[in-house]
Amino acid sequence: MNEQTRHHGPGYGVFVGIWGALMALTAVTVWVAGVDLGFLNVVVALSVASVKASLVVFIFMHLKYENLTLKLMVLTAFVILAIFIGLTFFDTAYR
Repeated sequence: MNEQTRHHGPGYGVFVGIWGALMALTAVTVWVAGVDLGFLNVVVALSVASVKASLVVFIFMHLKYENLTLKLMVLTAFVILAIFIGLTFFDTAYR
């Protein structure tokens, strides 16, 4: 087998499983939106959205199979984005 015909990555079963997990997490997001948790609604919604984004990035965008440098760069970008979103909510909470 040469380099071009070699298959790496998940099979269709993994993709279907991740799709099912994404649908379940979307249902959790919709359900939590109807429950009054106060400020925790935002925390739960952002947590579920972060898990969904992680599934998409690692599985569908194949980040799971990349080298450590690229993984750290993507992680750094997500941490910086989380800091900016957190500071925005902190600012709007105390107006």
